Amino acid sequence: MSAEPPRFVLPRLYRAAAAAAYLGISEGTLRTLPIPRKELGIMRFYDRADLDAFADSLRYEGETGKVNGCDEAWSR
Repeated sequence: MSAEPPRFVLPRLYRAAAAAAYLGISEGTLRTLPIPRKELGIMRFYDRADLDAFADSLRYEGETGKVNGCDEAWSR
């Protein structure tokens, strides 16, 4: 018996618009954040693992003592 192929596959690499949508922010805000991009020829992509790591680094409302990437980006 053969297994069915997945019906939907979540991409690993995202262009800026899709990466911003994935995080729920604007492209302008995305470009100010310290999230690295990967290169493929002239194209630039955000890796889902980096987007997830950035989101995981954000503190919860009311949480203190944890510095996150967003604080770094806005303090420049």
